Amino acid sequence: MQTLRASKCGLSTAQLPSYIIDVIDALTKAGYEAYIVGGGVRDLMLGLNPKDFDAVTNATPAQVKEVFGRRCRIIGRRFELAHVYSGRELVEVATFRAPPKKAVTSAHGMILRDNNWGNIEQDFARRDFSINAMYYQPRKGIVLDFCNAIDDIHNKKLRLLGDPALRFEEDPVRMLRTLRFAAKLGFEIDQSILDIFTPEMTKLLRDVSPHRLYDESQKLFTMGHLNRVMPMLIEFGIWQQLFADISPEITPFIQLAAKNTDQRISIGKTINPAFFYAVLLWKPFQNRCEYYLNKGVVAAEARAQAGLDVLKRQATRTIIPRFAETFIREVWEMQVRLLNPKPQQIEALSGHARFRAGFDFLLLREKSGDESTQGMGAWWDAYQQMTGDEKERAISQYNRQRAKSRRKASQEEHLEQKLTEHDVAEIEPLVNEAEGRKRRPRKEKPARDRDHHDARALPTDLSIVTADHPILKRKRVKRDLSTVIFGPTQ
Repeated sequence: MQTLRASKCGLSTAQLPSYIIDVIDALTKAGYEAYIVGGGVRDLMLGLNPKDFDAVTNATPAQVKEVFGRRCRIIGRRFELAHVYSGRELVEVATFRAPPKKAVTSAHGMILRDNNWGNIEQDFARRDFSINAMYYQPRKGIVLDFCNAIDDIHNKKLRLLGDPALRFEEDPVRMLRTLRFAAKLGFEIDQSILDIFTPEMTKLLRDVSPHRLYDESQKLFTMGHLNRVMPMLIEFGIWQQLFADISPEITPFIQLAAKNTDQRISIGKTINPAFFYAVLLWKPFQNRCEYYLNKGVVAAEARAQAGLDVLKRQATRTIIPRFAETFIREVWEMQVRLLNPKPQQIEALSGHARFRAGFDFLLLREKSGDESTQGMGAWWDAYQQMTGDEKERAISQYNRQRAKSRRKASQEEHLEQKLTEHDVAEIEPLVNEAEGRKRRPRKEKPARDRDHHDARALPTDLSIVTADHPILKRKRVKRDLSTVIFGPTQ
């Protein structure tokens, strides 16, 4: 171990936010050792701006809670931690870990329970990467380096402490952390890690909770170097372990969305990590929609069922929270509404809660070469920049163009129908119906029935009776009217 002066490492208390100093001071005042450790120290030494700071102490979680009272909450079963709240900020306080007396591991060697307290030397040996194992005491102005990590930082090398295969078996999530740190920091991965980082080794991620894998995937999406880490996920076989039905290829749409996400983070804009899941799962969603449409399901029901199927399948790898699932499905549904909006609903649609996310999704599709958007991404982009009068004119023009397109489509459909009928008429029957069907001869009706039938068949309008009518061809019998007696008879 070597003790370094903080000033020589480029560290000073002026760089630290007040909340982490308050936590360190409170633990020190209570008689415990306390250090800042992990990514916060590493990023400060690299000249980066850390997102958060973690603390480590020889106080147990219960003792930490005694120091901070209601401001502290103990979490975790496998790895018990204390969360200390300082205003709106949260500091994760861990206790020095020691090697377990009796290993509680899975069949593949993953540690299932790790709550054995120890000292700082034992805690150092339990950490994963050398660059995350530097202990900074701001009040004393010293940095404790147990593994010559300062050289790894200067040489930009990512090195695991101990046997890499054993460290991956203890916690397979370290494979994801390896790629995340390599992409974020631009560090070179040590050869000892590359030798055992195989697709077979990545199958250990199947033992990790889908909830935890979702959290790790969010860190990949929000670190600001998504475009750099995506090819690494495919190269090292991690992609298949994180995503269920997504083929391991970076399409123009995915690449553009990753680049856009990194740009938003770089300029300080907020992002929703679920948006990138919507991008990744878009192709499986379309395929599933087509499956239901081919079965004759109504379009709206097909989209709803396809969304449920795709998200349920993805939950076998990473369980997306319910609110994030709702967001993803609403973004997909907005694509249909934005592609063919009703003119009277355009103004209301532009004020929809999911309009911005749906529009960004549509515009990324269009810019990536998706011709099915029909230029509506650019139309909505221009619409948002217009004044009130310009919007009314744009809606009127859109309405005329929409009506024209519908008439044209109707004419084409009518022409196609006529051509189809013409083709059917030109087809000659293989068998002549007159020759093919032989009717049985009708039986002769008795004369009495025939006369009765003819009587019923007489037309009521005598003006249409012609000379050829059968009734006129009858032979009339002359009768002697002198013998006919008219009136009442005896």
